[in-house]
Amino acid sequence: MEDNNNITGSKFKRVCVFCGSNPGNRQVFSDAAIELGNELVKRKMDLVYGGGSVGLMGLISRNVFNGGCHVLGVIPEALMPIEISGETVGEVRVVADMHERKAEMAREAEAFIALPGGYGTMEEMLEMITWAQLGIHKKPVGLLNVDGYYDCLLQLFDNGVKEGFIKQGARDIVVSARSAEELLTKMEEFTPSHQHVAPHESWKMRQLGEYPSQQNVQ
Repeated sequence: MEDNNNITGSKFKRVCVFCGSNPGNRQVFSDAAIELGNELVKRKMDLVYGGGSVGLMGLISRNVFNGGCHVLGVIPEALMPIEISGETVGEVRVVADMHERKAEMAREAEAFIALPGGYGTMEEMLEMITWAQLGIHKKPVGLLNVDGYYDCLLQLFDNGVKEGFIKQGARDIVVSARSAEELLTKMEEFTPSHQHVAPHESWKMRQLGEYPSQQNVQ
């Protein structure tokens, strides 16, 4: 029998997942959302996400909720008619706009993962990478590179290093893997090695409050 006590010894307990309100054109993306949800449940990790009940957002939130873990959805009021269809699961927190949504998700989570998605998913993920580079947080940021979906983006990052726009240490902020189990394991083992633009203590992030368990993410 599998020893769940070993599985749950994670350095973070609340994971923010950025993902689309669309399911994508292929079943592999839906399967990946379900796989990630199963892995979060196995490790007893709670979910923070964009609050929608459709697309990949709906799949992963239902899966984590049905597995007995807490689910927090953060959604701007204007998107409720678009991204919520039918009954929601877990706790839904309605906010004023996209800026407040991202700030609330960042405040509540201890790590970030991007599933395949569109502009919004990539923008949210890139902001968390930028904040890590700046020194605003030290939380791991992961890309679930389902069937090579993010290959071109990762190549763009590598080209940024080659052309002198991204330092190698900052490139290493981005953790990627093709399976949920491998990604979460790599994120748990992640140690920031890049030189922050400014010390964490110098950022006045009053709107975010204190990052949860920040003292444990050194």
